[in-house]
Amino acid sequence: MNAPRQPRTTRLVPADAPGIARAAQLIASGGLVALPTETVYGLACDATDPVAVASLYEAKGRPTFNPLIAHVPDVDAARQVGHLTAPAQMLADRFWPGPLTLIVPAREGATCALARSGLSTVAIRVPGHEVARAVLRAVGRAVAAPSANRSGHVSPTTAGHVLADLDGRIDLILDAGPTPVGVESTIIDCTGTRPVLLRPGGLPREAIEAALGAPLASPAAPTAETAPLAPGMLASHYAPSVPVRLGAREVRPGEALLTFAAARPPGFEQAKACRDLSPSGDLVEAAANLFAHLRDLDASGADSIAVVPLPRQGLGEAIADRLGRAAAPR
Repeated sequence: MNAPRQPRTTRLVPADAPGIARAAQLIASGGLVALPTETVYGLACDATDPVAVASLYEAKGRPTFNPLIAHVPDVDAARQVGHLTAPAQMLADRFWPGPLTLIVPAREGATCALARSGLSTVAIRVPGHEVARAVLRAVGRAVAAPSANRSGHVSPTTAGHVLADLDGRIDLILDAGPTPVGVESTIIDCTGTRPVLLRPGGLPREAIEAALGAPLASPAAPTAETAPLAPGMLASHYAPSVPVRLGAREVRPGEALLTFAAARPPGFEQAKACRDLSPSGDLVEAAANLFAHLRDLDASGADSIAVVPLPRQGLGEAIADRLGRAAAPR
């Protein structure tokens, strides 16, 4: 029988030069560090170290068939991790650093098999947050960094969110304030003849299709035997502890309300709590606020969370994707 996991001492430090150096040292020695990216806070470990990756899976309670994104500081480093196909190279040159993850054939030995969930492909990203890139440059090898929360929970956009989920399970939290984008990266599969949108995210579909000069393909329907090619593709994900009701046109007794553009549906006055993703109807602001507002409403004591109808263009597609997974049966 395995011995019980010993709690870690989780330190929260500012994202200054000493904090960055300490974070890189911990990652290089097999530790677990939460660091800021422009999308959400990521939980970082050495992607070449299967023991560190196994510790990360344990800390998150994450299924090991759900692969991790390899984070690197620049395009040159990305080429050492995967074989950039022509579409991947074009998208990398156009959108990195930024909220875009590209799936390409993996290079042998650049990441461990456990980080890739045994796949022959690897998901790679160059984050747009300078603190994250400073840590990656100091580590000097690929770093796995899924969202810094318990698996399936609402993703963290502040250091406080990370602490609430992972205190005693990781070594360090590098605090650089709220993340500016607020939803995870867009994921594109570049292993075939035509790029496939696997997960909408912080880079809108329209921008990618404009760069490609062609529409993105849609993924094949998953089966029970199909392992996910990328993170965030499980049907139930990003979930509060209470049910989420989408497309709500009224607020029922006992519900909290997630609204948009100052919408006030019938029953608004009786809501347990209310958060507006963007009173002005700005989808960029809505994406940045999404996970923090879901966490607030989840903590309100409501029986469920009602979500008003939302636009689906631009970043609205990514917001709808996250809310759909939050509302999926568990």
